[in-house]
Amino acid sequence: MKNNYKQKNNKNIEKQKYENKEEKTYEDQVEGRNSVIELLESGKDINKIFVAKGEKHGSINKIIAMAKERNIIIVEKDKRKMDEMAQNQNYQGVIAIVPPFEYCEIEDILEEAKQKNEDPFVLILDGIEDPHNLGSIIRTAETAGVHGIIIPKRRAAAVNSTVNKVSAGAVEHMKIARVTNISDSIQKLKDAGLWICGTHINTEKYYYNQDLTGPLGIVIGNEGAGMSDKVTKNCDFLVKIPMKGKVTSLNASVSTGIIVYESVKQRNFK
Repeated sequence: MKNNYKQKNNKNIEKQKYENKEEKTYEDQVEGRNSVIELLESGKDINKIFVAKGEKHGSINKIIAMAKERNIIIVEKDKRKMDEMAQNQNYQGVIAIVPPFEYCEIEDILEEAKQKNEDPFVLILDGIEDPHNLGSIIRTAETAGVHGIIIPKRRAAAVNSTVNKVSAGAVEHMKIARVTNISDSIQKLKDAGLWICGTHINTEKYYYNQDLTGPLGIVIGNEGAGMSDKVTKNCDFLVKIPMKGKVTSLNASVSTGIIVYESVKQRNFK
């Protein structure tokens, strides 16, 4: 009986550790000078900005001036304490404490396209786990004019300080919906008139031979496993990137950039 209780108790402890880890993704800080400047320029809420003592030079002065203009509290902190506080090694002497990232609804993404009088252009990420990949994808999407990104709540990277830094602050300008079920979200996009393009190595059509204009959702699969079978079946068509070398896969963020910008090129020349 005692052994059973111990096993059950250990499971509860592990479960609590996992839940605490999940909750931590909602407690965020933005690190790095460019990212903090982007955050300040976005007008979003900032609770406090920490600056390492002795770092009052270069773009730090710009950050301090912008923060004072917005009446944001600035705290100078010993570098050792800042190092302990930082979630990234290269935080460049500045950390902004922000409220949890505000995810949107799919309807908000579609409304964004409507407000711009453009065909909806959406990215659906089927289980991107690496926050660096997520940050790079967000940065590419923002520069390409993507209206929004859909990510799953489970088994995938959430928006945190690493994602923000890698995106160079692009998360502050990108609508991101975090959903329970990717397949249901794809259906919702279809119902709204979007065509869904999946990326898969086992298809015949290359991305540059496919019409990628009009209302479009592009699905990028998990770094290792690719798209799930259910998501693959829900796509209207599949495309692939030609692989000429011995390595038969690309980094997820690189794949995203190639296909997204093919769509941008086609839209520009339509």
